[in-house]
Order: sequence, then structure tokens, then C-alpha cells
Amino acid sequence: MNKKNLISIIFSVSILIIAVLIFKFIGDEDTQNNSLSDIIADVGKKITGTKTVKYAEMDIVPTTDDIISDNSAWCPTFQLIWNDLKNEVVGQDIVFEEQIPMVDNLNKESFTADMLSEEYYYKIFGFKSLELKTEIEKGIKEKFNQESDILDSFEWSERVGTQNRYFFYSMLYREFEFENAFDRLDDGKFADYDDVKYMGIEYEHRSKLASQIQVLYYNNEDNFAVKLLTKNNDEVIFIKNPKGDTFGEVYDNMEKAAEKYDGSRRFEEDDFFKAPLVKLNSEREYTELQGKPFVAQNVGIAEILKAMQSIQFSVDEKGGKIKSEAGIEIIDSVSPSEPRYFYIDDTFALILKESDKDMPYFMSKITNIKDYQ
Repeated sequence: MNKKNLISIIFSVSILIIAVLIFKFIGDEDTQNNSLSDIIADVGKKITGTKTVKYAEMDIVPTTDDIISDNSAWCPTFQLIWNDLKNEVVGQDIVFEEQIPMVDNLNKESFTADMLSEEYYYKIFGFKSLELKTEIEKGIKEKFNQESDILDSFEWSERVGTQNRYFFYSMLYREFEFENAFDRLDDGKFADYDDVKYMGIEYEHRSKLASQIQVLYYNNEDNFAVKLLTKNNDEVIFIKNPKGDTFGEVYDNMEKAAEKYDGSRRFEEDDFFKAPLVKLNSEREYTELQGKPFVAQNVGIAEILKAMQSIQFSVDEKGGKIKSEAGIEIIDSVSPSEPRYFYIDDTFALILKESDKDMPYFMSKITNIKDYQ
């Protein structure tokens, strides 16, 4: 058999194997609703031994005063850069012609940088430029050994570095561990859901793990709050059936219930504990804030070109971590004129002349600069 025929046979067999795998995946119950591209991607993941994890989207709210849904998350990263935008550049409350509650809530500054230890966050603002992007990337790498998930969602090029565009950025990053890992429990029910992964305390380990739990209040098995202590400076609080329409109300109601509680705050010998493992990864672009002019005391009339925030969070029997980013780009929309770009990056003429003479003494026209470097 010659070499050409052998290569042809190998190629045909490879195509056949891939086709069989695709049809097998099409028949699988968990792929019947997927597109062909998703199925092919899944085949590749199975062949290489890696796994694609899909997360359900969660509603991100920018402040603790915004109304929350059944599945919501908040982190102060967006509020931190809004504070800088408001105080350092705009110089006053931000007010749209048709004001929205979200903006009023952000203007309240219900969370400020002094409410958080400096080691937890990084933030910066300045004129938007590639140099600023590089500074951000270097800053979060040095402080958290992290890379940004949102910076490339904004436009970055040499031509965006103008004096009438500002960029605001923040990242919060934290990892925490329990002194002793909780037990991984059998999968169980969560409301109407089956096969939910849980952590907690097996009976034989309760003496070792009980000290990591503090009871905030316990009214009954459907109305309580507990605090898990970590070996860092962090606390993980679970509230069952929280009360409140905003995260601010949820936290205030938890504190009030804890203050009134006069029962035992120890995790006792006969107590039981289990909590679900949690993993979320969500992103929100605040389109309702974009493209609406507002008065900025320090720069005239301005508008937000783009605003976004991301939150990644996980907790399991060993501990957890959180990573959140936020970015806002604004532009002074009534500059005296459109910015002009004096970039000699295409065909050009080059001329030399004496200042007091009418005619030059050298002239050239260059199209292919590589020939003359």
C-alpha cells in the first residue's frame, strides 16, 4: 500500500469516528436540545478529558438599595467606581433627564472604600488609554495574581487615548478557608430540586467542626441564621428564608433578629448543619446607564459610554473565593470639537525648509515605510 492511500484511509477512519461520536451525543438526553456546534464542542471536551461548566445567570444589582429577585447577587465594585466618578470627575450627584432609581441609589454612596480593607480591592481611574489598561493589568497581577475578565469588553486602541474620555475600574478578590474542612454530605433535596450537593457535619465529626459555627438566631428550622468562621478574617453567613426586598433590608433584618435572640449561640451536641455548595459566574452590562447625557460640574456635559460588572463566587466544604470587577467609561460629549488624530500611519510627504525661505530644500513621499527603516 502506498503512502498516499494510507493517509487517505487514516483520514476516512478519523472522520467516521468523529461522526459516530457526534451521533452518539445527539442521542444523549442531556444534548438533545443543543446546537450542532455545542455538540461538536462537547465531543471535543470529552475526547480531551476536559469539561465545560455552564452557570445559570444571576441578576446582579449595583447597590444594596436596589430591588432583588429570587436569584440575585451584589458586590461593591460598581459602587466604588461610581463614587470616584461622582466625586472626582463629575463633582456632584449624577442626574439624568429622566432619572432612574438605580442612579439615585448609587448617588447615596451606601458603600464606600473605607468600609473595606485595602487588601481586598484594587481601583483606579484616569484618562482612557492603552497605558492605563497596561497599568490596570499590572496592578491586579501584582496584588491578586489575577487577570481581568472584562477589560477586553471595552474598546482599547491608540486612538481612544483622549483627554475627554475617562475610565474607572475596580476589582475585589478574596480567598478564604475553613480551619477544618466540613464533611461532604450525600446529595439531597433542595426545595423541589433533587441531587443537590451539600456540605455539613457528620455526627462523628461534630466536636471538631462545631467551633466553626456560631448561631446568630434560631426561631425554627425554616427561620434561622448561622455564621461559619474561617481561618482568615472572613465570615460566611447563611440565612434561611431571608426577609427583605433589597440586600440592605435582608442584612438589617438579620441583624435585628440576631440582636433579639436570647437562645444558645453555640452549636450544641444535638444540633445538625448542612448547606449547599454554591458556584456562580455572572456578568451585567448596565445598558440603562449608557448614552444618557448628564451635567458634570468639572467637565461640562458628559455621558456613560459603557458600564459593566462581573461576579464570580464559590463556596464548598473547604472554603471559597470571590472575584468581582467593574468598569465605567465616560466621555465629555460637548467638547469644543471632535478629537483629531495626528498619526502619521499611512502614505505621507516629508518636507524640510528654512523658516525664512519660500521653497523647501528637501521633499519626499513615502508609502511603504518598511523600505525606509
